[in-house]
Amino acid sequence: MNRHTHQACTSFLAGKLATIDGSTLIARNEDNFVAIWPKRALKHATDAVNDSDFISKNNGFHTQLPTHSFAYTAMPDTDPSEGYYEESGINDQNVAMSATESAYTNSHVLGIDPLVTDGIAEDAMLTVVLPYVDSARTGIQRLGDLVTTNGAAETNGVLFSDTEEVWYMEIVSGHHWVAQRIPDDAYAVVANQLAIEDIDFTNAQNFMTSPDIRHFVQANRLNPDGNRFNSRHIFGTHNADDAHYNTPRVWYGHKLFTPSAFEEPISMELPFIQHAEHKISIEEVEAFLGSHYQETPFDPLGHGTDEERHRFRAVGLARTQNSHILQLRRHVSPLLTGVIWQCLGNPAFSPYVPFYAAGDQLGSAWSANNADYSPTNPYWAAKLLDVLSEDHYHQNRKLLADFQKQAQIAGLHRLTIGDATGQPTSATLGSFNAATADELAQAIHQQTAKLVQANAELSQLTFTMDQNL
Repeated sequence: MNRHTHQACTSFLAGKLATIDGSTLIARNEDNFVAIWPKRALKHATDAVNDSDFISKNNGFHTQLPTHSFAYTAMPDTDPSEGYYEESGINDQNVAMSATESAYTNSHVLGIDPLVTDGIAEDAMLTVVLPYVDSARTGIQRLGDLVTTNGAAETNGVLFSDTEEVWYMEIVSGHHWVAQRIPDDAYAVVANQLAIEDIDFTNAQNFMTSPDIRHFVQANRLNPDGNRFNSRHIFGTHNADDAHYNTPRVWYGHKLFTPSAFEEPISMELPFIQHAEHKISIEEVEAFLGSHYQETPFDPLGHGTDEERHRFRAVGLARTQNSHILQLRRHVSPLLTGVIWQCLGNPAFSPYVPFYAAGDQLGSAWSANNADYSPTNPYWAAKLLDVLSEDHYHQNRKLLADFQKQAQIAGLHRLTIGDATGQPTSATLGSFNAATADELAQAIHQQTAKLVQANAELSQLTFTMDQNL
């Protein structure tokens, strides 16, 4: 059963020939139904799991874990009482995983193959999969086997990548799933809907599914399209909530990367696979994840009517807790391959910090217990920055834009320096990560001070004073 704080996300995936530097990219905003839900950044060592018997604190999901585990990064909830919710990471085999993009299956399907109360759910997925796989495909197969055997507690989308392939997997019922490889020259945007369209069962190179899904659909007369096996049509929903909460985010992503598409924001037939009109950069993915329909009437911070500004749910939100871009680079040494562009808070205002996944830490402050407010903790510093940035947004737009640009420059420069370091080790990359975190923390502190000053000058409780008083 979904915990109400982990249900609303936006995902982006891009193949190696679609990006400007040949990297594979998977990215996602982890959005909650509450504005404050602290997250931490951890690095788990090789064979860090001491107990092979995994039982979820969220719903009692139970499985036996393999005896050997790879080192991996994770972004768990600070409060683990209802499950780990590790959400996103890269392991030392340079496999990336982001879990999950919550979605919804239609009533007809769930009436035949209901979700399983103690099946695998979002809180456990990354923890029981990422440490045990050496490719994106084996990640899908491991998670798929768990769904088929143990059942799934939720309808979810899960992102996987390695240096060569990018995959999107959808759990579509209690025991069934589908997965599609993103073509190398393409990208995809997903927003809380089942998105995968036509499945080619003769093309194992680009599609994977649960073993008997075709028989399940045929035997239960679930296919509205006859011989065509469109997974979205068979398993998904098509309602007013989709048109106002989900599809507009996909439309806006396509508008940014494929402006000639001329799509409609409430269309139920937006393509899952799309091709950009130029090579995609990290900076552009950051901008999309922080977007809120800028330059359209639907921008909640814009100048449309009240109805227009509240018509569609934006991508970057105040309740975003963990926004990440997991980059796997193909033209560097293995230890430098995996880069985690990590943002805490709303990426509309907070910067992405680049960390080498192979480092033995992402930064001591990032892993610290942060259940209570602390101005020096990265999570809370980001949340403070978000609040100050949104206040007087229009008056401070240049200040906000300048900060985001300078933070991007600083992050890219840190990678340039790190890549030039000779003979890296896990320890030296961990130290480098810590220094990167400190540098960006100082930049956030300086931006916060500027916003305090700027907002103070814009207070409603002021007037022109006589200097002689």
